[in-house]
Amino acid sequence: MGLFSAKCPVGPEERVWIEESMAWLTAEFGREVLDRAPVLPTAEFFPGPYEGSEEDVRRVITRLCGYLGVAPERLTVEIEPDDGERGMADDLGLAYESRSAAGHYRRENGRPVIAVAQRQAARPVALVATVAHELGHVRLLDEQRITSDRRDHEPLTDLLTVHFGLGVFTANSAFDFSQDNHGWSYSRLGYLTERMFGYALACYAHLRGETDPAWARHLATNPRAYLKQGLRYLDRNPLSV
Repeated sequence: MGLFSAKCPVGPEERVWIEESMAWLTAEFGREVLDRAPVLPTAEFFPGPYEGSEEDVRRVITRLCGYLGVAPERLTVEIEPDDGERGMADDLGLAYESRSAAGHYRRENGRPVIAVAQRQAARPVALVATVAHELGHVRLLDEQRITSDRRDHEPLTDLLTVHFGLGVFTANSAFDFSQDNHGWSYSRLGYLTERMFGYALACYAHLRGETDPAWARHLATNPRAYLKQGLRYLDRNPLSV
């Protein structure tokens, strides 16, 4: 095999799971979802000013409801106050790693509830990724398409965001490294690795008939590289869906 051979960016078990799960999502939610334009971090998809206020966050959630096919009036939305964890790390001059939940889903009084941490407002891409994941729970759990005891229900919810065209946000938020005057920090969101997101996005593009998708320029370096590697692999090993 040559240096540029078409090798899948994920292992055999992950590849089969992604391919079978993408096929299941297509059967469950319909082909027309794939045919829509993917949602991108541009003013076309998120028009108007954004300053990170609670009102702005709620506006983003309402817009994402439209993209994921959730009626906003079905939901109870909670914006959880900042716990001050990052500020404390800054004050002490410590490196900061965030692994705490950025959002969660539950049912209460017969209604789905999604809660989002206020700190996410300062990182719009991560905010969109978090809300998309929680709304994915509404589509899967609240609509009783799967149950919460399904072993892969969390990664499947991440994969749903790809199917609904929001994979640029969730892939870019899978691993975030940043540095400022206080030091460095990194955070992880979601349940799929960058490699898995890259191959999932390659399957998404492949199912859409795209060999060189223009939207790939919005991806961070690693997910974009895995997407391109995945597309080379799928060119030689097309999906049977």
